[in-house]
Amino acid sequence: MKLKLCLAALFSLLLSQTFAQKALPRVGITGLAIESSTFSPARTHEEAFHAKYGAEIFTSYPFFSPDSTIPKRANWLPAMVGRSLPGGTVTKEAYESMVKQALDLLKKNLPYDGLFYDIHGAMSVVGMDDPEGDFLIRIREVVGKKTLISTSMDLHGNVSWRLAKNTDIITCYRMAPHEDAMATKRRAVNNLLTRLENGKGKPAYKAWIPVPILLPGEKTSTRIEPGKTLYSAVSPASLQKGIVDAAIWIGYAWADEPRNHAVVMVTGDDKELVTKTAEDLADKFWKVRKEFEFVAPTASLKEALDKAVKSQKHPFFISDSGDNPTAGGAGDVTWTLTEILARPEFKSENGPSLIYASIPGPEFVKAAIAAGVGGKVDALAGAAVDARFAPPVRLAGTVESIEYGDRNAETEVVVKVGSVHVIVTQKRKPYHKEADFTRLGLNPRKSDIVVVKIGYLEPELYNMRADWLLALTPGGVDQDLERLGYKRIKHPMFPLDKDMKDPDLKAQLVPLSDK
Repeated sequence: MKLKLCLAALFSLLLSQTFAQKALPRVGITGLAIESSTFSPARTHEEAFHAKYGAEIFTSYPFFSPDSTIPKRANWLPAMVGRSLPGGTVTKEAYESMVKQALDLLKKNLPYDGLFYDIHGAMSVVGMDDPEGDFLIRIREVVGKKTLISTSMDLHGNVSWRLAKNTDIITCYRMAPHEDAMATKRRAVNNLLTRLENGKGKPAYKAWIPVPILLPGEKTSTRIEPGKTLYSAVSPASLQKGIVDAAIWIGYAWADEPRNHAVVMVTGDDKELVTKTAEDLADKFWKVRKEFEFVAPTASLKEALDKAVKSQKHPFFISDSGDNPTAGGAGDVTWTLTEILARPEFKSENGPSLIYASIPGPEFVKAAIAAGVGGKVDALAGAAVDARFAPPVRLAGTVESIEYGDRNAETEVVVKVGSVHVIVTQKRKPYHKEADFTRLGLNPRKSDIVVVKIGYLEPELYNMRADWLLALTPGGVDQDLERLGYKRIKHPMFPLDKDMKDPDLKAQLVPLSDK
């Protein structure tokens, strides 16, 4: 009997030790993501972030699906994640409210072995520089310096010194357009879990190199050279033994802060290799700086419309790039739509068919709902936020469709004015998928011309185009950087300072977050 008791006790002890050895790490999740133009008069408020809390956060990440291994590798403790459409500078009240909520929720589940910090990297807040760095410092004050933090970013984000210091592993997208967005987030999470599981913890070295280049995304797409070859070097660099991750940030061109410039960063345990890899990537970037060109042929709006009207290639896409809401534009600049409606070709219902996507106009939407589908409407839209280039546009035509419930637009109306189908929304919305149009009864494939408030075309539109021009139009994300009027970025900066000397691209080793 005593032997049985002893064996039972021993078994119990071994069992408890086994469970102790297999105890899952405690991992938190938080982050705020937006791309904000400081050259737009728009302001972004808290509701734009559509914050998710607790378990609902998992719905944002497909790799937390039941058939994935990731959920089984940690005790997940999600706090709050907010993600907004790109837009204007975030109000200080909105930022402080969301940060407080996130920190309060993080406090409830202390301690943490690791934390996934999911950000964009180009958030601007009224009266602040580098809010992502500020947020991370405040997270550290809650979770402590020992917690392993892995950060995922957009390649159009900005990596300040303090952001680099207070994170442990950092990565960003390797494709523009960002077809690898979710793969990047998964990589950041996997990097975190792997370092917790193998017991290595924080990578021993973080090499940071600021590269004095500031270019719009429309010139740095990885679809074309030199971005294609430059970014193809990132993955192989990150797979070297002794390297945890490697990344190149293009940076965000439409905010005027000292942190706005390109960055190369490499993390790992081999000091010499981490340093050399970062310097090699930075050198490659600098050497090709003069080769970056727009991802599509560019033209003035008049030139673009002249060519589109004459073209036999349909649909002919035109990017209304200066007010692109996917890059931070207000989305309600009426200048392009005003110019289109003034052209004689589109006055008749039988003129070239053109879809314009889109212009926000809540009062117009009300009038269209009152008129009903098939009814006549005559009201103003647009320029409620950004009227610097044109006033509200008058739209007098027939209501073709009304749709409710879109996450961003809320309510969408299609009104036909002459041969132009104008999409008017309750709130601004970028149109970058075929379903965005077809759910409104529009067929972009059958339209002669499609004008979208966007820069480079997202994959579905890109694959649909028969021809494409990027129109250099005015707005908060003007592609002509020289006329934006920067006052606070660091100089010299390519291409603004054309005769600048070659910079010092030696790697700077960032202190570890617990030092």
